[in-house]
Amino acid sequence: MQTKEALKIMKVKESCHPTGWPAGRTMKVKDAKEITGSLTRTSKMPGLSYSLPAWECKTGSKLRKIKGSVCASCYALKGNYTRYKAIKAAQYVRLKAIEDARWVEAMTAQVKRSTYFRWHDAGDVQDLDHLKKIYAVCEATPGTRHWMPTREAWVKDHLDSKPDNLVIRFSPPMIGQRNDTWPNSSMVVEKDATCPAPSQGGKCGDCRQCWDPAVKVVSYGKH
Repeated sequence: MQTKEALKIMKVKESCHPTGWPAGRTMKVKDAKEITGSLTRTSKMPGLSYSLPAWECKTGSKLRKIKGSVCASCYALKGNYTRYKAIKAAQYVRLKAIEDARWVEAMTAQVKRSTYFRWHDAGDVQDLDHLKKIYAVCEATPGTRHWMPTREAWVKDHLDSKPDNLVIRFSPPMIGQRNDTWPNSSMVVEKDATCPAPSQGGKCGDCRQCWDPAVKVVSYGKH
Protein backbone atom coordinates (compact mmCIF):
# COMPACT_ATOMS: atom_id res chain seq x y z
CA MET A 1 0.00 0.00 0.00
CA GLN A 2 1.40 3.37 -1.00
CA THR A 3 1.85 6.14 1.52
CA LYS A 4 0.28 9.59 1.10
CA GLU A 5 3.75 11.03 0.50
CA ALA A 6 4.47 8.52 -2.28
CA LEU A 7 1.14 9.27 -3.95
CA LYS A 8 1.89 13.00 -3.76
CA ILE A 9 5.25 12.49 -5.50
CA MET A 10 3.59 10.38 -8.20
CA LYS A 11 1.04 13.10 -8.91
CA VAL A 12 3.79 15.70 -9.24
CA LYS A 13 5.71 13.50 -11.68
CA GLU A 14 2.60 12.84 -13.77
CA SER A 15 1.93 16.57 -14.06
CA CYS A 16 5.40 17.33 -15.41
CA HIS A 17 7.08 17.16 -18.81
CA PRO A 18 9.93 14.62 -19.13
CA THR A 19 12.22 17.58 -18.39
CA GLY A 20 10.65 18.05 -14.99
CA TRP A 21 8.93 21.34 -15.83
CA PRO A 22 5.20 21.45 -14.83
CA ALA A 23 2.95 20.52 -17.76
CA GLY A 24 0.88 23.39 -19.11
CA ARG A 25 2.92 26.03 -17.31
CA THR A 26 4.79 28.54 -19.48
CA MET A 27 8.36 29.05 -18.38
CA LYS A 28 9.02 32.68 -17.53
CA VAL A 29 12.38 34.38 -18.01
CA LYS A 30 12.81 34.56 -14.24
CA ASP A 31 12.35 30.79 -13.98
CA ALA A 32 14.67 30.21 -16.93
CA LYS A 33 17.49 32.25 -15.40
CA GLU A 34 17.35 30.13 -12.27
CA ILE A 35 18.05 27.08 -14.44
CA THR A 36 20.65 28.33 -16.94
CA GLY A 37 22.01 31.46 -15.33
CA SER A 38 21.49 34.82 -17.02
CA LEU A 39 22.52 35.62 -20.58
CA THR A 40 24.98 38.40 -21.42
CA ARG A 41 24.33 41.71 -23.13
CA THR A 42 27.61 43.04 -24.49
CA SER A 43 27.69 46.66 -25.59
CA LYS A 44 28.93 45.66 -29.05
CA MET A 45 26.13 43.23 -29.96
CA PRO A 46 22.67 44.00 -31.40
CA GLY A 47 21.13 41.42 -29.10
CA LEU A 48 21.74 38.94 -26.31
CA SER A 49 24.68 36.55 -26.20
CA TYR A 50 25.88 33.55 -24.23
CA SER A 51 29.16 33.21 -22.40
CA LEU A 52 31.03 30.18 -21.06
CA PRO A 53 34.45 30.11 -19.34
CA ALA A 54 37.22 30.24 -21.95
CA TRP A 55 39.34 28.19 -19.57
CA GLU A 56 37.11 25.22 -20.48
CA CYS A 57 37.48 25.43 -24.28
CA LYS A 58 38.42 21.97 -25.54
CA THR A 59 40.59 23.06 -28.47
CA GLY A 60 41.26 26.60 -27.28
CA SER A 61 42.89 25.44 -24.04
CA LYS A 62 45.51 23.63 -26.16
CA LEU A 63 45.96 26.49 -28.62
CA ARG A 64 46.65 28.95 -25.80
CA LYS A 65 50.07 27.35 -25.41
CA ILE A 66 50.97 27.88 -29.09
CA LYS A 67 52.64 31.14 -30.06
CA GLY A 68 50.97 32.85 -33.00
CA SER A 69 47.62 31.19 -32.39
CA VAL A 70 44.47 33.23 -31.97
CA CYS A 71 43.94 31.73 -28.52
CA ALA A 72 47.40 32.72 -27.28
CA SER A 73 46.03 36.23 -26.78
CA CYS A 74 42.40 35.32 -26.08
CA TYR A 75 40.34 38.39 -25.17
CA ALA A 76 38.11 36.24 -22.94
CA LEU A 77 41.04 35.51 -20.63
CA LYS A 78 41.75 39.13 -19.80
CA GLY A 79 40.00 42.46 -19.22
CA ASN A 80 36.60 42.35 -17.55
CA TYR A 81 36.46 38.57 -17.91
CA THR A 82 39.19 38.28 -15.27
CA ARG A 83 38.86 41.66 -13.54
CA TYR A 84 35.47 40.83 -12.05
CA LYS A 85 35.17 37.51 -10.19
CA ALA A 86 31.38 37.53 -10.64
CA ILE A 87 31.73 37.22 -14.42
CA LYS A 88 33.87 34.10 -14.19
CA ALA A 89 31.59 32.61 -11.52
CA ALA A 90 28.51 33.22 -13.71
CA GLN A 91 30.22 31.51 -16.65
CA TYR A 92 30.82 28.37 -14.60
CA VAL A 93 27.19 28.39 -13.47
CA ARG A 94 26.15 28.37 -17.15
CA LEU A 95 28.61 25.57 -17.92
CA LYS A 96 27.19 23.34 -15.19
CA ALA A 97 23.62 24.18 -16.21
CA ILE A 98 24.05 22.54 -19.64
CA GLU A 99 23.57 19.19 -17.86
CA ASP A 100 20.08 20.20 -16.66
CA ALA A 101 17.25 18.44 -18.52
CA ARG A 102 15.37 21.75 -18.63
CA TRP A 103 18.22 23.63 -20.34
CA VAL A 104 16.73 23.76 -23.85
CA GLU A 105 13.37 25.03 -22.62
CA ALA A 106 15.01 27.56 -20.30
CA MET A 107 17.35 28.88 -22.99
CA THR A 108 14.45 29.12 -25.44
CA ALA A 109 12.46 31.22 -22.98
CA GLN A 110 15.29 33.76 -22.87
CA VAL A 111 16.63 33.66 -26.42
CA LYS A 112 13.26 34.16 -28.12
CA ARG A 113 13.27 37.78 -26.93
CA SER A 114 16.23 38.57 -29.19
CA THR A 115 16.18 39.10 -32.96
CA TYR A 116 19.91 38.40 -33.12
CA PHE A 117 21.73 36.03 -30.80
CA ARG A 118 25.38 35.08 -30.46
CA TRP A 119 26.50 31.82 -28.94
CA HIS A 120 29.77 32.00 -27.01
CA ASP A 121 31.11 35.53 -26.83
CA ALA A 122 33.47 33.56 -24.59
CA GLY A 123 34.02 29.81 -24.50
CA ASP A 124 33.02 27.20 -27.08
CA VAL A 125 30.73 24.23 -27.65
CA GLN A 126 31.67 21.43 -25.26
CA ASP A 127 30.56 18.23 -26.98
CA LEU A 128 27.99 16.72 -29.34
CA ASP A 129 25.25 16.68 -26.71
CA HIS A 130 25.79 20.40 -26.14
CA LEU A 131 25.68 21.06 -29.89
CA LYS A 132 22.40 19.13 -30.25
CA LYS A 133 20.89 21.20 -27.45
CA ILE A 134 21.97 24.41 -29.18
CA TYR A 135 20.33 23.16 -32.38
CA ALA A 136 17.14 22.48 -30.41
CA VAL A 137 17.09 26.03 -29.05
CA CYS A 138 17.58 27.44 -32.56
CA GLU A 139 14.73 25.30 -33.90
CA ALA A 140 12.49 26.50 -31.08
CA THR A 141 13.28 30.17 -31.85
CA PRO A 142 12.68 30.52 -35.63
CA GLY A 143 12.29 34.30 -35.29
CA THR A 144 15.85 34.65 -33.99
CA ARG A 145 18.98 34.70 -36.16
CA HIS A 146 21.77 32.79 -34.43
CA TRP A 147 25.54 32.95 -34.90
CA MET A 148 28.02 30.54 -33.35
CA PRO A 149 31.78 30.84 -33.85
CA THR A 150 33.78 27.71 -33.03
CA ARG A 151 37.26 26.23 -33.16
CA GLU A 152 35.93 22.70 -32.77
CA ALA A 153 36.59 21.08 -36.17
CA TRP A 154 34.37 18.05 -35.41
CA VAL A 155 31.30 20.30 -35.64
CA LYS A 156 31.69 20.21 -39.44
CA ASP A 157 30.46 16.59 -39.43
CA HIS A 158 27.12 17.79 -38.05
CA LEU A 159 26.36 20.76 -40.28
CA ASP A 160 23.78 18.80 -42.29
CA SER A 161 21.43 18.83 -39.30
CA LYS A 162 22.04 22.50 -38.50
CA PRO A 163 18.89 24.67 -38.34
CA ASP A 164 18.63 27.25 -41.15
CA ASN A 165 18.51 30.19 -38.73
CA LEU A 166 21.94 29.30 -37.31
CA VAL A 167 25.22 30.38 -38.93
CA ILE A 168 28.24 28.46 -37.64
CA ARG A 169 31.59 30.06 -38.44
CA PHE A 170 34.72 27.97 -38.05
CA SER A 171 37.63 29.98 -36.68
CA PRO A 172 41.04 28.71 -37.86
CA PRO A 173 43.59 28.46 -35.04
CA MET A 174 46.35 30.74 -36.34
CA ILE A 175 46.41 34.49 -36.93
CA GLY A 176 46.14 35.21 -40.66
CA GLN A 177 44.89 31.71 -41.43
CA ARG A 178 41.85 31.37 -43.70
CA ASN A 179 39.57 28.36 -44.15
CA ASP A 180 37.31 28.01 -47.20
CA THR A 181 36.27 24.39 -46.66
CA TRP A 182 33.36 25.36 -44.39
CA PRO A 183 30.20 27.05 -45.65
CA ASN A 184 31.02 29.93 -43.30
CA SER A 185 34.11 30.86 -41.35
CA SER A 186 35.99 33.72 -39.76
CA MET A 187 39.63 34.67 -39.26
CA VAL A 188 41.85 37.05 -37.32
CA VAL A 189 44.07 39.38 -39.34
CA GLU A 190 46.77 41.94 -38.65
CA LYS A 191 45.19 44.48 -41.03
CA ASP A 192 42.32 45.07 -43.48
CA ALA A 193 39.66 43.39 -41.33
CA THR A 194 36.13 43.32 -42.74
CA CYS A 195 34.53 43.73 -39.30
CA PRO A 196 33.76 47.47 -38.97
CA ALA A 197 33.37 47.49 -35.16
CA PRO A 198 36.75 49.12 -34.37
CA SER A 199 35.80 52.15 -36.49
CA GLN A 200 32.30 52.28 -34.96
CA GLY A 201 33.15 52.69 -31.31
CA GLY A 202 33.55 48.95 -30.86
CA LYS A 203 29.95 48.24 -31.89
CA CYS A 204 28.30 46.25 -34.66
CA GLY A 205 26.15 49.23 -35.62
CA ASP A 206 24.00 48.19 -38.57
CA CYS A 207 26.45 45.45 -39.67
CA ARG A 208 25.09 41.89 -39.49
CA GLN A 209 27.63 40.02 -41.62
CA CYS A 210 28.42 37.52 -38.84
CA TRP A 211 24.78 36.34 -38.94
CA ASP A 212 24.59 36.40 -42.75
CA PRO A 213 25.13 32.97 -44.38
CA ALA A 214 25.80 34.72 -47.69
CA VAL A 215 29.01 36.18 -46.21
CA LYS A 216 31.45 33.30 -46.49
CA VAL A 217 34.35 34.72 -44.45
CA VAL A 218 34.40 37.49 -41.85
CA SER A 219 37.76 38.83 -40.71
CA TYR A 220 38.45 40.50 -37.37
CA GLY A 221 41.37 42.65 -36.36
CA LYS A 222 43.78 41.17 -33.84
CA HIS A 223 42.91 42.11 -30.26
